[in-house]
Amino acid sequence: MNIELLIFVFIYLLGTLAIGAWAGTKVKNTADFAVAGHSLPLYMVITTSFATWFGAETVMGIPAKFVEGGLQSVVEDPFGASMCLVLVGLFFAIRLYRMKLLTIGDFFRKRYGVPVEILCSVMIILSYLGWVAAQVTALGLVFTILSGGAIAHSTGMIIGTVLVLIYVMMGGMLAVAWTDFIQMIVLVLGLSYIAWYSAELVGGASTVFDYAGKRDWFKILPPPTVKDWAFFLAAAITMMLGSIPQQDVFQRVMSAKDERSAKYGAVIGGLCYLVFAFVPMFIVVAALIKMPEHSKELLANDPQKVLPTMILDHMPFFAQILFFGALVSAIKSCSSATLLAPSTSFVENILRHIKPNMRDKELLLAMRITILIFTCLVLTYAIFTLGTPIYDLVSNAYQITLAGAFVPLAAGLYWKRATTQGAVFSIFAGVSTWALVTFSDSLPFPGVAGLHETYPPQLVALSFAILGMIFGSYAPQWIANRCHILMDHIGLRPVAPSHHSDLEHSH
Repeated sequence: MNIELLIFVFIYLLGTLAIGAWAGTKVKNTADFAVAGHSLPLYMVITTSFATWFGAETVMGIPAKFVEGGLQSVVEDPFGASMCLVLVGLFFAIRLYRMKLLTIGDFFRKRYGVPVEILCSVMIILSYLGWVAAQVTALGLVFTILSGGAIAHSTGMIIGTVLVLIYVMMGGMLAVAWTDFIQMIVLVLGLSYIAWYSAELVGGASTVFDYAGKRDWFKILPPPTVKDWAFFLAAAITMMLGSIPQQDVFQRVMSAKDERSAKYGAVIGGLCYLVFAFVPMFIVVAALIKMPEHSKELLANDPQKVLPTMILDHMPFFAQILFFGALVSAIKSCSSATLLAPSTSFVENILRHIKPNMRDKELLLAMRITILIFTCLVLTYAIFTLGTPIYDLVSNAYQITLAGAFVPLAAGLYWKRATTQGAVFSIFAGVSTWALVTFSDSLPFPGVAGLHETYPPQLVALSFAILGMIFGSYAPQWIANRCHILMDHIGLRPVAPSHHSDLEHSH
């Protein structure tokens, strides 16, 4: 058991509680709690946007995928994830910021009405189960590794989750923003030093690049077949587009003090994430060179342990402190915001319609209670899915929002003809086709088994969602026009009542 490191991690986690307590004294209303009172400067929007994605999957999930299949296997994250933030900054941030919304669900209500708001909010809330579960799983893994197995994985998950939960409940988005700012500094400095030290251990950075190049891990494009390209594009758009209508991304944009900070904070944060996500991949390749036999065993059983094992077995105590400090920073910054986001959406976009006369203080209390309940659900889900790779937990989380929420959001902002009927058609067409293809093996219909192996579910769902929006927006108007033409043709067009004739009749 590495008792010194374990103590350090606990002290680090307890230190963040002090930040949460301080931030809690600044929270006066729901706007402070949900979007930090629209007060964050550009540099903090950058760090909190960067922290949106830099979590457990970046430090352990992405490197494990990279050594299995190279860049082609990680096109979804970090490439798709980083481009999500860039697209949000370029095409969505300013338009949404000007609307002064509290949640992304508020946009759906203003643009399409309450039913669409509730439908989209439910999808957004459900999508967070996998994302937060990935962070909880990684936090438990840290405690298990540092304790030498003395702390069970599930026990570590509970301990870490409780500590994160406390400071999020106290300080909300303000606590998240400040801890993100501090934790991203720790993360960048820590992993940069680890990358430099790893290169020194194996004879320089060129050795690492040569090792990866000989195994064709830098190849990113798929084979030139329709099926391979379809699955490649589906992976790319899952987080690139499916994460755009997400409350945690939206909260970071809305927390900015002005439009410029909202736009450039997201763009710069996304680009920084793309660049820095390669650092853990570099370190893992160095680990394969340094400990080839041990790495083969870990790759066969649990690839996510390659990086922490390299740190514990081949690096000095100072480097171990930096790594686990960076790892805990990444996990906490990600999990804290993703606990806050669905809870805010539930209270603002669902509970408000059940209890419409709630005062602001009651809403604030409801948000905190909802965070507690959602955290319990996430922890339960994470324990039940224990053993699922962290990368898969994250990538599966955003397919449902890509299928149901992205098209109504994009069309609502950029297509004036988009209607409520179009949004409803889009949601049902997208989600139903996604479910049909994804769960085709479990359905009792002939000829549908194995559809998910031939057609990527998220790409099929996005296509039908677009068609649903177009059909639903145009069909009612087209049908009405055809009815008028038909009635004119057969002489049944209704005549508007004349007020003059009514007056003459009364006389």
